[in-house]
Amino acid sequence: MAELHRLDRLDRRILEELQRDGGLANQQLAERIGLSPSPCSRRVKQLEEAGLIVRRVTLLDPQRLGLTLTAIVQIGMDRHTPERFEDFEAKIKQYPEVQQCYLITGQQADYLLKVVVPDMDHYQQFLLSKITRIEGVSGVHSSFVLRRVVDSTELPLSYV
Repeated sequence: MAELHRLDRLDRRILEELQRDGGLANQQLAERIGLSPSPCSRRVKQLEEAGLIVRRVTLLDPQRLGLTLTAIVQIGMDRHTPERFEDFEAKIKQYPEVQQCYLITGQQADYLLKVVVPDMDHYQQFLLSKITRIEGVSGVHSSFVLRRVVDSTELPLSYV
């Protein structure tokens, strides 16, 4: 189990601000949380070294890029062996269309995927030429997102 890191109020504020905008310059971040730049920079470095800040990314707008179809895909596997799961996971990691992949319990499915593609034709091609060709896939159930009600990357830091 990962070691828990104790956060004080300033650490939490730093993480909240960086979750909202990972591209903030240190000066901007320091102003937002009420610290001078040097201590702010030291705290960010400590949070990175502690593994709390894993990486910084730029979020893109899928609609403006023409990636207008989001599918939630449930995948069933024919056998529940470590080798079967390892093979599936290695292959699924190669597909940029797959935004998220979770091994789940409590459903008929073994995996839950979030897949982003331009349209239904591309989804059909992705499904038939990639997903169903992975050895061990025994069932696929697709649902399609009509509207994003909550679509966040921010973790709820009030618990830490």
